[in-house]
Amino acid sequence: MNTVKKNFLYNILYQILILIMPLITAPYVSRVIGAEGQGIFSYTYSIAQYFLLFAMLGVSNYGNRMIAKNRNNKEKLSKEFWSIYALQMITTFIMICIYLIYIIFFVSQYRIYAIIQLIYIISALFDISWFFFGLEKFKLTVTRNTIIKILSVLSIFILVKKENDLWIYCIIMVGMTLISQLSLWPFLKKEIIFVKPTWKDIKKHIRPNITLFIPVIAVSIYKIMDKIMLGMLSTMIEVGYYENAEKIINVPLSFITALGTVMLPRATNLIATGKNEQMKIYIDKSMEFVLFASIPLALGLIAVGKTFAPIFFGDEFIETGYIIQFLAVTIIFISWANVIRTQYLIPKEKDKIYIQSVCIGAVINLVCNFALIQKFGAIGASIGTILAEFSVMFYQTIFVKTELLIKKYIRYLIKFLISGIIMFLIVKLQELYITNKFILLVVQVLIGVSVYCILNIKYIYINMLNPILKKLKKKGE
Repeated sequence: MNTVKKNFLYNILYQILILIMPLITAPYVSRVIGAEGQGIFSYTYSIAQYFLLFAMLGVSNYGNRMIAKNRNNKEKLSKEFWSIYALQMITTFIMICIYLIYIIFFVSQYRIYAIIQLIYIISALFDISWFFFGLEKFKLTVTRNTIIKILSVLSIFILVKKENDLWIYCIIMVGMTLISQLSLWPFLKKEIIFVKPTWKDIKKHIRPNITLFIPVIAVSIYKIMDKIMLGMLSTMIEVGYYENAEKIINVPLSFITALGTVMLPRATNLIATGKNEQMKIYIDKSMEFVLFASIPLALGLIAVGKTFAPIFFGDEFIETGYIIQFLAVTIIFISWANVIRTQYLIPKEKDKIYIQSVCIGAVINLVCNFALIQKFGAIGASIGTILAEFSVMFYQTIFVKTELLIKKYIRYLIKFLISGIIMFLIVKLQELYITNKFILLVVQVLIGVSVYCILNIKYIYINMLNPILKKLKKKGE
């Protein structure tokens, strides 16, 4: 379990570093380029993301799984890597060509920003992070991202000075992604040897890759399409509001993503070696932890979102606070589903359940977006996302209820939800006594953390403090 905990910590840092740059720079960028400028970036970036998704297919999950399965045999590992990567190269070149056609024939407005986003799609050619995740080498990715993210933050503060510098901001954002992908390649030669892939080797990966790509594209409908549809059916300002709200929601979600990324190769390896009971123990501990963490984060954001947004992003982004309050509830749904998906469905190759669940979520989201965005803007998109994430969680839970300890997980949910609601009520009470918004926010956060920790002191002691104290005691002996 020590390796899992270390990798979890490394991957938390990795996921946070992916988000920390926009979070650190958001107050500055929001005030310099404004809501419309952020909306233009988000809109063009979201379209480019779709091309990148088709370039990568299902490699992030499939490649991770295949590397985890074969990591004990260097020759087989090398063969699998080069054949999967060859497929990735082919699909990426195809999508780069299609994107160029899209720019030439279909883009008239915001063309310069669409051209800059091509760099982002090109970065898919060099993305081999899935290989190192499969090997559980998370420290490496954290180190390179730390350096690159620091450079990104410095570049934004130094070079982005006025509203017209939006193009510079775009170059920094996508350019650093490309550098980040390139930086892993020097470490590859230590892990594998070159094996020339044959078409037969490449071809065998197409079908399972596409199978895992279906849920990726379905999820993208309520992760990326929201912003594209907002840009088409509403305004770029609404896209800007929604973009900033997502930045805040993605911070707590990075913890959940970190756990899932770490546990996927571990669960796959346990299943491959026949250790199913140990896998279920991991799932149980993971579910308890993500519910312990996600419930206060969700309720805390609902409590302070309206106060937080204008302080952090500026007065222009008051509406972002309401969107944060709506989207916060999805943290719980995503956390629950993430454990089931990454630690059970994908490692057990139960891809059909996973695919069906996210396709249902995608349909619900699209219907809601068409019905609500024109009238309610970003709030309408938020409602669609909530319903989509809930449906995904519910569907996956129903289909694994006989194989996993769902009743036990529900007891965890109720336990932490009760203490979370008590925390929420106490935090909201502060609004009756404190009028200064900044002081109110600080007090609410401090009281919220303190109350929740006190109410769950037993869980914290057994699962967090006691292991640390035992280690310190052993070192002292």
